[in-house]
Amino acid sequence: MKEFFLVAAREIKVRGRTKSFVISLVASALLVAALAFLPSFFDDGDSSFTVGVVGQELAAGPDVTYKKFDTSAAAEEALRAGEVDAMLLDGQTLVGDGSVDTDLEYLMRQAYQQAQLTSAGVTLDPLNVSTIAGKEAPDGARVALANLLVILLFMLIMFTAMYVAIGIVEEKSSRIVEILLASVKPWQLLGGKIVGLVVLGFVNLLVIAAAGLGASAAAGEIGSLPSGIGGIVANTFLWFLLGSAFFAALAAAFGSLVSRQEDLNGVLSPMTMTLIITYLLSFFVATKPESTVAQVFSMLPPFSAMAMPVRFAATDVPLWQILVSIVVMVVATIGVMMLGARIYQRAVLRTGARLKLAQLFK
Repeated sequence: MKEFFLVAAREIKVRGRTKSFVISLVASALLVAALAFLPSFFDDGDSSFTVGVVGQELAAGPDVTYKKFDTSAAAEEALRAGEVDAMLLDGQTLVGDGSVDTDLEYLMRQAYQQAQLTSAGVTLDPLNVSTIAGKEAPDGARVALANLLVILLFMLIMFTAMYVAIGIVEEKSSRIVEILLASVKPWQLLGGKIVGLVVLGFVNLLVIAAAGLGASAAAGEIGSLPSGIGGIVANTFLWFLLGSAFFAALAAAFGSLVSRQEDLNGVLSPMTMTLIITYLLSFFVATKPESTVAQVFSMLPPFSAMAMPVRFAATDVPLWQILVSIVVMVVATIGVMMLGARIYQRAVLRTGARLKLAQLFK
């Protein structure tokens, strides 16, 4: 096992120092931090209005404050000077400077209509609104977070798998792998490579989560995050480890079939298509987390690698479904890693034209 951990440490040291990894790490952290500041940037924080009134007032609610004027000329002068947002004349005419804010106009229209009904002796009872148990609409903040997780997991899992495949082809084309296999066993070399690169992806995810939560706290938006954010983050970490290990093993198996970087994209197409389908399917899961399709695919590997954490972020998932999904995904990941190790062992020393899986298992 010593050789296994040496290979993993080497991958972390070598790949972690590359410019591409450092740039992607910093860029992703800055992007997530910027997204956390967006709500406070676009929200001016002022939803109240001051209205200059001449004559009768209207009961427009706590968001509207009235400032009394004796004449319309004085109120107009205050409006032009920016001291008030609009002026109300005798409870019937609302005047703005060029235009009237849409929200203010809505409030004043509602107040005016209510005043007309009251003067006519009409009393309106409020509409009672309730929901059927178990049929509540998904929380908007949780759905938005789930959509963000779809993009984040797709990028990190894809990058991890591609790094594994690129590293294997590099070692195979330069024939360094022949030297390495003189000291370590194939499964140790492959397993160490996968573990090292998955750890780097985990570090990337950890930095992104820290940047997002830290920026949310700095922007004063931490209270607007969905309840149970700690569990959502922990669940995302777990599923990233399972999903990246699964797809990294697939990338290693397919990558060992070729000896040139030019052939890599073609041989990885089955894995790439599977990951893209998982990515697109997870957007549906984010918006319809309680649907039968979402429940099935969140427990079916490899789709569960992204569908379950996204569904967990969007809604409350029964514990038994989470446990079943984890167990099935762990079994599937172990199976794929064993198959990938077998393909890698048989193909990594064979250079030249692209190999076919049928050739390896004859």
